[in-house]
Amino acid sequence: MRSLYSSHPTWMHALPAWVKLAVLSGCGTLLVLVERPLHLGIACIVVLLLFASLGRTAWLRVRMLVGIAIGCALIVGFHWFLGTIALGVASALRLASAAVLALMLTLTTRFEDLLAVLETVMQPLQRFGVPTERIALGIGLMLRFAENFYVQWQRLDDAYRARAGHGGGLRLLAPLTIRTLQTAERVADALATRLGR
Repeated sequence: MRSLYSSHPTWMHALPAWVKLAVLSGCGTLLVLVERPLHLGIACIVVLLLFASLGRTAWLRVRMLVGIAIGCALIVGFHWFLGTIALGVASALRLASAAVLALMLTLTTRFEDLLAVLETVMQPLQRFGVPTERIALGIGLMLRFAENFYVQWQRLDDAYRARAGHGGGLRLLAPLTIRTLQTAERVADALATRLGR
């Protein structure tokens, strides 16, 4: 599967995966606890500045911020319709900050490193007979499929844009679904072969 991971070195690449995951978890918790839109707006600006500090790595994936912005705009519009605009702005800022932080983690951390951290964190559960390796692999595959889904969509949209001069929109849903299912089948076959089942 293709990955969003960038091999172009940045300051975040030098940080261990467990540090980045711990910071992401802590920041996500703080974002949930903060309620004032002003404070969330400041947090969002700080996160965007951190994203920009990745340089070329961030610039190559700046299109992903457009999707995040559209999602946030839809949330604000929905809350405006309900008459809870302040709640909508706070929710959108919270979502934008968390999504950009997660994107930074994905761009600067190899899949193998994330999987190793998950296995280490869950290792104490082995004493109770929990198959931690399989759980970690399942979580890792879920994360990998999420980014692979976006990569596939981006490639299809670029190809359609090159032919038609505009984005494919909902027309890409069918081929995207087919490609995702094909990828899932290949991964399932590879896992079955490796596990001897």
